Amino acid sequence: MRLFNRPSNIIKKKISLLQARNLTVEVAGKPILKKLNLSVEESETRILFGPNGSGKTSLLMALAGVPSYRLTEGEIIFQNQHITQLPLNERVNLGVGLGFQQPPEVTGVKLKDLLKICAGDSPKDGLRPQARELAEKLRLTPYLDRDVNVGFSGGERKRAEVLQLLLLKPKLLLLDEPDSGVDLESLKLIAETITQYQAEEGASALIITHQGYILEHIKAEKACVLMEGGIFCEGDPDKIFQDIKEKGYRGCVECRMRMKK
Repeated sequence: MRLFNRPSNIIKKKISLLQARNLTVEVAGKPILKKLNLSVEESETRILFGPNGSGKTSLLMALAGVPSYRLTEGEIIFQNQHITQLPLNERVNLGVGLGFQQPPEVTGVKLKDLLKICAGDSPKDGLRPQARELAEKLRLTPYLDRDVNVGFSGGERKRAEVLQLLLLKPKLLLLDEPDSGVDLESLKLIAETITQYQAEEGASALIITHQGYILEHIKAEKACVLMEGGIFCEGDPDKIFQDIKEKGYRGCVECRMRMKK
């Protein structure tokens, strides 16, 4: 069953969708990212690894335009357009979508009403068939009349977050640990739905993972490691993750030192 409308048999030459150049980011006056450079191609899935506190979430927030993550240097280019000075809502309108690591509760707002807003409709309108089909695929139909995330399990919250995000029709999905705090069934549903969306819409994804479980269900072309405020290295996702499991992030440092010799 197709949930999205774009033909899946169109082959396009990959070009850069997102470029972050010399990105320097502060949070509450503290520098987090320093002259970071990163690119994501069209229809590409890129994994972002990094130790705790390395700035992975800060990078996604800065790319999305969350105001508390202040850019003091550098530029962000999305689809050949400079978006460095654009507010969050305008970046969303252009196709930048952000999925939070810990989706918040929204008391007093029904999930179905929020989905209508995400789809560009009024809460007074009926829920679109596509939204109902997507809710059914993510096994969230029984939750449509409940307040957003109130009483939801970790897996239910993440599935609801993906449901809202995909109805925004993003061209770039920024996903902060979609495999964190979810059960195996939820992780499979999330991965299958994201994969289908990307295949049918030609969308790209930048995915933070700490434990690497998402790699068992989503095929990623590239991975990079964020350390010391910048992109430390990049390469094959499975190989990088295996190295991290065996040697920890000190292995990345040792590898980089060997390459410099």
